[in-house]
Amino acid sequence: MRQFLDLLADPAVRDWLTQQGVAAKSATTGVPAPIDAPAAAASPSHDLSTRLEKIRQHVAGLAAAVPTLPAEFRRAGATLSREIQERGQPRVLVLVLGFVALGFGAEWLFRRATAGLRAWIGAAEAGTVGARLRLIGARFGYDLGSLAIFSLGSIGAFLALEWPALLRELVLGYLVAFVALRLALVISRALLAPGGSRQDGQLRIVPTDDGAARFWYIRLGIFAGWFAFGWTTVQLLDPLGLAIPTRQIVAYVLGLGLLAIGIEIAWRRPRAADRGTLRPHRRIGSVTAWLLSAYFAALWLFWVIGAVGMFWIGVVLVGLPAAIRVTQRSVNHALRPAGEAGAEAGRGVLAIGLERAVRAALIIGAALLLARGLHVDLGALTAGDSPLTRLIRGAINAVIIILLADVAWHVLRTVINRTIAAPAAGKPDSEAGRRQARLRTLLPILRNVIFIVLLVMVALMVLSSLGVEIGPLIAGAGVVGVAIGFGAQTIVKDIISGMFFLLDDAFRVGEYVQSGSYKGTVESFSLRSVKLRHHRGPLFTVPFGELGAIQNMSRDWVIDKLSVGVTYDTNLDQVKKLVKQIGRQLAEDPDMGPHILETLKMQGVEQFGDFAIQIRLKVMTKPGEQFVIRRRAYALIKTAFDENGIKFAFPTVQVAGGEPSVAAAQQGLELVHPPAATA
Repeated sequence: MRQFLDLLADPAVRDWLTQQGVAAKSATTGVPAPIDAPAAAASPSHDLSTRLEKIRQHVAGLAAAVPTLPAEFRRAGATLSREIQERGQPRVLVLVLGFVALGFGAEWLFRRATAGLRAWIGAAEAGTVGARLRLIGARFGYDLGSLAIFSLGSIGAFLALEWPALLRELVLGYLVAFVALRLALVISRALLAPGGSRQDGQLRIVPTDDGAARFWYIRLGIFAGWFAFGWTTVQLLDPLGLAIPTRQIVAYVLGLGLLAIGIEIAWRRPRAADRGTLRPHRRIGSVTAWLLSAYFAALWLFWVIGAVGMFWIGVVLVGLPAAIRVTQRSVNHALRPAGEAGAEAGRGVLAIGLERAVRAALIIGAALLLARGLHVDLGALTAGDSPLTRLIRGAINAVIIILLADVAWHVLRTVINRTIAAPAAGKPDSEAGRRQARLRTLLPILRNVIFIVLLVMVALMVLSSLGVEIGPLIAGAGVVGVAIGFGAQTIVKDIISGMFFLLDDAFRVGEYVQSGSYKGTVESFSLRSVKLRHHRGPLFTVPFGELGAIQNMSRDWVIDKLSVGVTYDTNLDQVKKLVKQIGRQLAEDPDMGPHILETLKMQGVEQFGDFAIQIRLKVMTKPGEQFVIRRRAYALIKTAFDENGIKFAFPTVQVAGGEPSVAAAQQGLELVHPPAATA
């Protein structure tokens, strides 16, 4: 019994029992206890000590396996030789070369059959964003089709024959590695377009020059090839009978090749300053190269000692920001308008939506990669019901909700902003101009409403995903809302009044309105007020609830009334002819005519005054243009009346019977204009 209890106390046995879901008895008390109780009670220092001990054992196992490497390789070589001898070495070599040649032959036939398509792709012009995207997709699809034909021709023919199990796995593994290398080259060619031709420059997704594109294309190909064939080699050492430490040593040695590629890239990478007029100090580039080299060496070291968690954390912390930055520049460059060469051009709806969507996908993918590298079982988190698993599951859902809301908000905001900033589709007084003015009035408020609705919805969904009951929260918010509504009736009145003003289309941005003592041009809106710019400069911020009746002076047309006083001996028929002539002159004026809807005309005698006949004139103009036209009309009337001997009436005093005296004149003026009463 004592031996059984000692066996249960062994950590390896307890870990196995934990995986099987079995509860063990305590070695000291004999009372049934959960298997994870010791782990839960373990201190952080104990956990760190355990991890360091695992790293030490891992390194010690690698050191112990080094002397056995020659024997392991001789045994693997003997196993492989027996497999090859069964089929015959020349025959195996001929068959492998034949499979590869068959794949290239099938690809050659495909290219020959699609020569017309290839010629169209080579001669087409990427003049617009749509044409550029179609050409990028066509060329990428064509390269994928060629690779698919090669894969079917080589791997398909190989699988059609009977092979020994070990030899079949070896040959198939390296054929798949070769296909993976070609797939990486196809993707990098679509991104970098390293050909150097004019079309390659137009279809390049990642913004860079020809030299840098060729540099990255070659390095990515070397990295992908070394990784694909190295990973395949390590995987194929298992069927050859090599032990796990031996396979790990081979993998780490091959990893030195990847480290060398990374360090070479760090020191020889093309920099933006090398292609411009300003070149930074070399010390800055050297420091960056040293930091990158140290970073790559640290990743390799974490991998060798078995600190997989640190390895993936380092990859994500540096790789994710770099991938997001390159994605943003690439999307903006690929979707730039025709004739724009800058990487920041073309910030349209598609560019914003695609950039945010790819950013969300990269963040989610990095989180999944980090979870896999840290051996976090997402399935267990989904199925688990402990407080910790619920919290982690809710945090993951909250991040996804926030990322999706970010994509939706930026797309909607871009659509609204572009609609507001769009140039006028027609004249301001046309139907299209009026519709666009109404949109410019309503869309800013709609944008604010969308933001508030999205913010509230995301907050509620995040709280719900974290396990917070939002039902009582919504009910409490309703009660608080009612209380705030009673306490802030003026604000509620302003908001509701503003909604009805906008629904009634009472005014728009850019129109001149008057309400009581407030008047001016509408500049902008908020949820509760409107800003009016007076024609003399002051800016009024008026709550909607205080506006009342609105006089909109910028709609449809304006009738302006003019009054002229002439003497009693004036020929009214002659005045009417002159006014008609002045109206034609105004209508023919290139500056005034387009704004006159009905020409200047004489309405007749308004009244007989004390010293003048008051004649009423009128003209119909576009809103806001009546002031300029009125001033011009008065000037023409003055000139025409002077030329035709028509006199304007003004107050005069005539004294009969002898010499007029100063006293009599003064008395007459006082009769016409009585002096103001004094206190």
